[in-house]
Amino acid sequence: MVSLGCPKNQVDAERMLYLLRKGGYELVSDAALSDVVIINTCGFIESAKSEAIETILEFCTLKQEGRIKAVIVTGCLAERYKDEVLKEIPEIDAVVGIGSNESICEIITDVLKGKNITSYGSKESLCFDDKRIISTPGSFAFIKIAEGCDNCCTYCAIPSIRGRFRSRRIEDIVKEAEGIAKQGFTELVVVAQDTTRYGEDIYGESKLSELLHKLCEIEGLKWIRTLYMYPERITDELIDTIADEKKLVKYMDIPIQHCNSQLLKRMNRKGNKQSLVDLIKKIRTKIPDIVLRTTLITGFPGETEEQFEELCEFVDEIKFERLGCFAYSQEEGTAAADFPDQIDADTKKHRCEIIYDMQQRISDMFNQSLLGSELEVVVEGFDRYAECFFGRSFMDAPDIDGKVFFTSGDKLSLGEYVMVKVNDILDYDLLGEKI
Repeated sequence: MVSLGCPKNQVDAERMLYLLRKGGYELVSDAALSDVVIINTCGFIESAKSEAIETILEFCTLKQEGRIKAVIVTGCLAERYKDEVLKEIPEIDAVVGIGSNESICEIITDVLKGKNITSYGSKESLCFDDKRIISTPGSFAFIKIAEGCDNCCTYCAIPSIRGRFRSRRIEDIVKEAEGIAKQGFTELVVVAQDTTRYGEDIYGESKLSELLHKLCEIEGLKWIRTLYMYPERITDELIDTIADEKKLVKYMDIPIQHCNSQLLKRMNRKGNKQSLVDLIKKIRTKIPDIVLRTTLITGFPGETEEQFEELCEFVDEIKFERLGCFAYSQEEGTAAADFPDQIDADTKKHRCEIIYDMQQRISDMFNQSLLGSELEVVVEGFDRYAECFFGRSFMDAPDIDGKVFFTSGDKLSLGEYVMVKVNDILDYDLLGEKI
């Protein structure tokens, strides 16, 4: 199984792994030792699609060489492009939409009999069952609290791929989280397309704060991290919850995309520069040690030089501790793809590079401020080349942010929490020693 893209997609892959093992299949980590390779794809933006296609072609080559018997494509690319995938890459044996994940064992049986399969169940058939084989390394595990999205941002294909927003019940999430803790995982990463919308569809109002309080009661969990909080739905109650609960790491992922009110409106996003400034000021006042991550888009259709300069000024003013930026990707089937004032690729890319250059300086300043401080770090491995351990502090989300590299005179175990004194920096990473 190769799973690409976001944590939400990885949870789907882990569910399929459980079904495969239950169905009697042996799971192997080396593709050359397998009969069947499943590629669980991302199809969100152009770069993700390119990665998925390159991965598919790589394994199709192994199939042509006789080293594996079949290649199956699942996930968002499969759901979004359906018959096109098989038409463009006929070496694929099966293309499986997200609504047919539960039939993966039967599909493999048919494929190994020489059949070519395309299977697309209802998107709402995607299972929320808590039974899965957790594949994340070390001490953390993802937990998906909702599926789909109703926000309908004009640049985004997710609603058409994943369907309407639908939440899981609180008791089901808590039960799964208890099982994760019993397996020895100490960090829980809460994910959905929009976590702040959690519960609106089944309870009539957001229940994220209530859910987080209940998760904090689970014995064995040490860190609980929540991703993808939409700014317009961050309430005083949610801020107070993050401030008060010790297990909730002081880290908020708030994808804002832009700060200009006109562009936000064209994106079908709410708010403006002032509302964002006010929100962030409130968060930092109530949670002084908070680390904020955001995501931005440069080169959205119609973005003027003045609007981009406004975004640069905003980034310089707010100084997010963590920031990701993407050049706008013109995605077919989205409203923005048909906007008449598209911006050329070089301009989009150049603006993205400017934001990253700014963020590099901001990150350097932030990391410099940490010199001499002591951070709690979860051990994630040992770097043989650098001859030191590495891990993450509360400031770093898995597979997204930087790491802390540190020396230790003691033998350490994966998943162990230690105190590290920071004595140097390297780009986005910190260097230190165990104390």
